[in-house]
Amino acid sequence: MAAFLAPILLPLLTGLWFWVRPLLSGTWRRSPAWFVWSAVLLLLGTGITYLVGSLAGASLDPEEACHRVGQTYDHAYLDAHFEEHTRWFPLYNKCHAGYDLVPAWVNPALVALPALALLCLAHAVRLAVARRRTGKKGVSHAPPEDTSPARTMS
Repeated sequence: MAAFLAPILLPLLTGLWFWVRPLLSGTWRRSPAWFVWSAVLLLLGTGITYLVGSLAGASLDPEEACHRVGQTYDHAYLDAHFEEHTRWFPLYNKCHAGYDLVPAWVNPALVALPALALLCLAHAVRLAVARRRTGKKGVSHAPPEDTSPARTMS
């Protein structure tokens, strides 16, 4: 089992370290790259959330999945609302009108995570434009040299 998880966990932990390091040092507020990586992580979270929602109650027999969680399976309701189960969003996998196998947090998260990712990307662009306008590419904060004519003549 560890052999299967190592190729997934090592890059994930390495990426998490590079994401957390600016948080600890306090440089994340001025780093466009940190906001881009945050957007990537949010989109990855969106994909995982969609996978969790679409596989909720996944079984070859939906009636068995409903009985496994202690709910009855209403054939008439599902036949009348078949298009709900074939849509990409919002995700539903209902046993009957009052019970859904998809967790309640999935659909709101599928809206919030991409919205946050978009805000992170917009802020990263704003920071990059501001950095480019001010020309702060590693410029030191030393005072400018005095080049007045009185100074250069002596």
